[in-house]
Amino acid sequence: MSGDAGRLFTRDELALDPVDLAHLLLGSVLEADGPDGTVGVRLVEVEAYRGEDDPASHCYRGRTPRNAVMWGPAGHLYVYFVYGMHFCANIVGSQDGVAGAVLLRAGEVVTGVDVVRKRRPNARGTGELAKGPAILTSVLRIDRQENGADLTDPASPVRLRVGERVPAEQVRSGPRVGVAMAMETPWRFWVDGSPAVSTYRRGGKRRVRPAS
Repeated sequence: MSGDAGRLFTRDELALDPVDLAHLLLGSVLEADGPDGTVGVRLVEVEAYRGEDDPASHCYRGRTPRNAVMWGPAGHLYVYFVYGMHFCANIVGSQDGVAGAVLLRAGEVVTGVDVVRKRRPNARGTGELAKGPAILTSVLRIDRQENGADLTDPASPVRLRVGERVPAEQVRSGPRVGVAMAMETPWRFWVDGSPAVSTYRRGGKRRVRPAS
């Protein structure tokens, strides 16, 4: 895929099981336009979530107005507000009507570094510029307005470009971060050695899965 680096992903390419999509997204570049310039971030840490078979997923209990974007079609941005203060961004995968998305946890700024430094003047180094899901959306200026944005559309204010494929030997996996259910599911993936990868934080107390 390295020969295609820089082009936009197609919808069909992103219509994958979230775990497979997570692997594909490592090394890709998410770029967003803002009034002060365009910022591009190379994704180095992501986290997969399925649908009604994943207790940690927003779609575990079915479709709602809040999670509707996560049910497809693939290639759209699913943005939600968390803890009453932060936005988190996900890239939707799977087939249309099948819930699944990949949370974007961290990235390395590759375009618009000067713009990002103005947005985050207190960042201690380049590895801190887009480290963590809330910071990532902040530096890209992604909020609720971008929920549902088509990342495959050249005219979209947020786009997803093919990057250099990360070699399999550089990819690590482990438990997802901050979830209260399915805590040990190893669907968090990251690029080994990247200074932008966030610090692991275990979720809350283990809960018993509700009876069906």
